[in-house]
Amino acid sequence: MRKEASNRTAPMKRPRIGTAGWSIPSHHAAIFPGSGTHLERYSRAFNCVEVNSSFYRSHRLSTWARWADSVPEDFHFAAKAPKAITHEAKLNCTIEQLQAFLQEANTLGQKLGPILFQLPPSFSFDEPRAKTFFIMLRDLYSAYVVLEPRHPTWFTQEVDQLLRNYEIARVAADPAITPEAGEPGGNKRLIYYRLHGSPHTYYSAYSETYLANLAAAIHNHIDADVWCIFDNTAAGAAIEDAQTLQRLL
Repeated sequence: MRKEASNRTAPMKRPRIGTAGWSIPSHHAAIFPGSGTHLERYSRAFNCVEVNSSFYRSHRLSTWARWADSVPEDFHFAAKAPKAITHEAKLNCTIEQLQAFLQEANTLGQKLGPILFQLPPSFSFDEPRAKTFFIMLRDLYSAYVVLEPRHPTWFTQEVDQLLRNYEIARVAADPAITPEAGEPGGNKRLIYYRLHGSPHTYYSAYSETYLANLAAAIHNHIDADVWCIFDNTAAGAAIEDAQTLQRLL
């Protein structure tokens, strides 16, 4: 049962609010003053970021280490798994593929947050394949994992229980392909909002009313680690939305 605000005895954990990637559009340069790389300037304004480039290509371990060294101690990275694992193999990857990516991401050390696996919209739920992958993943990695499925067959009570069994969180996404897709699922210790922009995916900004409702929802998760990543980056809306949500929280 949800506790009323008056019954809260512990402060809420600090939510992590950021964007997908740390590119700074020229029209937002004033928001990130000072010298340094885009990441260094970005990290002075936000406390997390989602590494999306790892979806497209591998990075040298020295690159991951440089990123970790360039941000404050409390800054965290979420790392998006390669498309070779999620889209090409559809989780039926080799252990070597998974090990290689985890080695890269683990170079971030204590600044590594959740590992994100985003599935293609055409990938329907396949229980044997999912369980085989989750077992392999958990044999190699014990920390936070979040899954973003995008086919309606993943949004059932049975799948949600499977995710909980392996301590895997499910993204709360917008736009949501089903009502359940807009709510967090799986491991309740990690709440991960991933907002792509609506109605024009990757472009549209969110209204202050939407963000105020989101802030209220985040406040209900007082015992969880909450992440909110804005992926509506195509026209720079993500930065302003993340700043607005910070203010509302």
